[in-house]
Amino acid sequence: MIISHSIVCKIVLNSHSIVGDEGGFAPNIQENKEVLELLKTAIAKAGYTGKPFALKIIMDVAASEFYNNDDNTYDLNFKEENNDGSQKISGDSLKNVYKSFVTDYPIVSIEDPFDQNDWKHHAKMTSEIGEQVQFVGDDLLVTNPKAQIKTGAPCRSERLAKYNHLLRIEEELGSAAVTLSSISK
Repeated sequence: MIISHSIVCKIVLNSHSIVGDEGGFAPNIQENKEVLELLKTAIAKAGYTGKPFALKIIMDVAASEFYNNDDNTYDLNFKEENNDGSQKISGDSLKNVYKSFVTDYPIVSIEDPFDQNDWKHHAKMTSEIGEQVQFVGDDLLVTNPKAQIKTGAPCRSERLAKYNHLLRIEEELGSAAVTLSSISK
């Protein structure tokens, strides 16, 4: 079950928001936790908090976009035109932000939590909370045999077409298909 962009807007925002780069939900927010609170509220209001229909959150952080190679920091205010650098944090601090998110919200996967060359913090976070949450890295973890096919959110037509095609492939393969549910049994 996927909460669509329009459902989230109706339930939580009662307004419109934009669609992100990969078709995901991109509301106008001021702080990182704000969107997680919106999603947590939407999941609860939609009635998807209990099993077997509990919904979880998957984050695509794209941390390489706000990593500063000069001082090895992550600039949480990187999109601000008049950025004074006051919101730069270390990799350890960013790791602790993610840990608090995983504790406070139903997050099951985080994609690109650190810069693709920041092996130190990838390793630290994996050792600290790797049993609780899946980490996905486009470049860093591409050799992982448990890698998943990334389809994006079905808010845009090309994403929905890809998702539907994957369902048809699974259907055609029948019992020979290897899915997450078949692995976890």
